[in-house]
Amino acid sequence: MPRYSEDDIIARVFAPIAGAAALGLKDDAALLAPESAQLVVTTDMVVAGVHFFADDDPSLVAKKALRVNLSDLAAKGAEPIGFLLALALPPDWTNAWLHAFAAGLAEDARAYGAPLIGGDTGATPGPLTISITALGRARRFVPRTGAKPGDAIFVSGPIGDAALGLVVRRDAALARRLSDVARDYLIGRYLLPQPRLDLAPWLAANASAAMDISDGLAGDLAKLCRASGVSAVVDLPLIPFSDAAHEAIAIDPALFETAITGGDDYEILACVPPDSTNFIETAHAAGARVTTIGKAIAYDGSPAFRDRYGQVVSFQRPSYRHF
Repeated sequence: MPRYSEDDIIARVFAPIAGAAALGLKDDAALLAPESAQLVVTTDMVVAGVHFFADDDPSLVAKKALRVNLSDLAAKGAEPIGFLLALALPPDWTNAWLHAFAAGLAEDARAYGAPLIGGDTGATPGPLTISITALGRARRFVPRTGAKPGDAIFVSGPIGDAALGLVVRRDAALARRLSDVARDYLIGRYLLPQPRLDLAPWLAANASAAMDISDGLAGDLAKLCRASGVSAVVDLPLIPFSDAAHEAIAIDPALFETAITGGDDYEILACVPPDSTNFIETAHAAGARVTTIGKAIAYDGSPAFRDRYGQVVSFQRPSYRHF
């Protein structure tokens, strides 16, 4: 029997033993409901050599570890309360590295109003592993499971920058062909995601379903649709790309698929009922960029991505996969 995929591990191994607050492990966060507010809890892990390079600036590593968790809170319509840190250090760690890591973590904790409230530190033969559990409060939890046929599908920010930034980090020839501005921008988006906490109140007020995009737009949309029991139609020309992404794709058109299917965006994917007509206006008024890219439809298989001619486009690898 072949090894389980990541989805198999969740559905077959852990979902049967999860408690009610885990929502069947169909979402990015658990839901607890104390009397005064809904408490939202989420955990994400980052590992050297997988989510960042071992020689990356430790302050940026710390910020990325926290921000990927804050991104999950934002997608659930929650504001941060604080976080727990579990840090497994390899044999080559130094005091200087640890101080720089802590400085970056403290800077973002202050900026986002998310204080460190506990955790654990241990040794590991490697690689460096960082796990953060973030807690937030929401007046309304936004699940993955609430999308309905007819809902408009939105994304925040530009799509694919981080995945392209990783390619640029690994491909010196591509890096040389890009302008300095485009190269630095794409690498920066890979190193330092921007959690869309400014969107949280509007998601709580308007969205039927939402999640952050961590494993690629195509794959994460498929996950949301499966959880909600719907499908979707997305028009590829509507997907927002940055100028830097356009520059990279012009050099190598194969990078278009990388941008749609690669991970580390940490933008928001949301479904909004058609009667929530003021969603874009209120989001833009708050300084948040959102773009309509398609709509949810009655279940009819996997989401369809259509090109400018209305033809359905298939992707060789629709999502980043850990296993």
